[in-house]
Amino acid sequence: MTLRLMVGLGNPEAKYAKTRHNIGFEVADRLAEQWGGLWQENRRFQGWMAEAVWRGQKVVLLKPSTYMNRSGQAVRAVTDWYKLSPEQVLAIYDDLDLPLGRLRLRLAGSAGGHNGMKSIISHLGTQDFPRLRLGIGKSPDGQETVGHVLGRFAPQEIPLVEQSLKLAVEVAESCLRDGVPKTMSLYNGKGG
Repeated sequence: MTLRLMVGLGNPEAKYAKTRHNIGFEVADRLAEQWGGLWQENRRFQGWMAEAVWRGQKVVLLKPSTYMNRSGQAVRAVTDWYKLSPEQVLAIYDDLDLPLGRLRLRLAGSAGGHNGMKSIISHLGTQDFPRLRLGIGKSPDGQETVGHVLGRFAPQEIPLVEQSLKLAVEVAESCLRDGVPKTMSLYNGKGG
């Protein structure tokens, strides 16, 4: 199935901008910028949406405004409206268990402790949808996980973050061009 919806996960409000937990929003912003999508707030879909076209394929981009823990509400509203199956949705989000800069693409899987993914799985009623995880690294010794996840990247980490964002855009385009299984073989393990 062709991907039709790409969801970047994050939290609304300026205080969360550029934090580790909002890297999914950053990927969605890059995709909209490169594919000519313009963000518009949509209350029905509980988020910001941009319709973009990549090589003739229409793609809906979504940044839920529901906060991370309720991201599934927005995803479900969009999939219902556009009559999309879960297999046509790509969720893009941060992962503590991957080293900073590392990417991992999967066709399905558990939430792995990520509250945004728990919400999407609950609202879609399945774990069977593609997801792109961007490594943000584990919290340093002594730092609470919440503080790490909601914190900003250190200056020395920015080049690796930029490389990761660029690679994430390549992965999204490869998913559209070649499909998720082939893209997994090309990109998993890259970065970081």
